[in-house]
Amino acid sequence: MIRVLSAAHGPLMFHQSGGCCDGSAPMCYPRGEFRTGGSDVLLASLAVEGLDEPVPFWISASQYALWRHTRLIVDVAAGRGSGFSLEAPEGVRFLIRSRLVRQPAP
Repeated sequence: MIRVLSAAHGPLMFHQSGGCCDGSAPMCYPRGEFRTGGSDVLLASLAVEGLDEPVPFWISASQYALWRHTRLIVDVAAGRGSGFSLEAPEGVRFLIRSRLVRQPAP
């Protein structure tokens, strides 16, 4: 889906904010369409096979504080999500799957 969206919209970015309902889903935008700032953390740059550039994945600092010990996995599922994210017209939605990263005992 990221390759399809990139072909249609150019370079992409994700932002994961806090909130309820679709506000807590990862949102995909054309790169630069969502302004990040001091209240955001660049969590990762996603390497996607077939794309020349990685896709930056930003998260709000408040969400990062809550999820910093969690491995976040970007996935796509059938069903309509938020109308603000680029995949919505495709009949799919991005979502986050997570795994707790266990810290070794001191």
